Amino acid sequence: MTYVVTDACIRCKYMDCVEVCPVDCFYEGENMLVINPSECIDCGVCEPECPAEAILPDTENGLEKWLELNTSMSANWPNITRKRDAPADADAWKDVPDKYDAHFSANPGTGD
Repeated sequence: MTYVVTDACIRCKYMDCVEVCPVDCFYEGENMLVINPSECIDCGVCEPECPAEAILPDTENGLEKWLELNTSMSANWPNITRKRDAPADADAWKDVPDKYDAHFSANPGTGD
């Protein structure tokens, strides 16, 4: 088992999860974060920290797409280990459903 970040993170990119991760397995894209599944130790401390409820265990049904996305993007995006401020409009995007098709960016973030 591992944890994955879903589309609820897109355009929110709260970084509370980064701060509590004991193995620094978060990677930063332009408008979301992902978890490297091979680095995640399944501790689960990140899940309750996410204000957007974007982090879920990959054992839940229907998360195969997100496991693939987290795996591929974590190989291309920079590692992030320090919390920064969320985008100014993060709260406005927090409860918007199905953001992937219209708002996902494969561009990397800045990382640490």
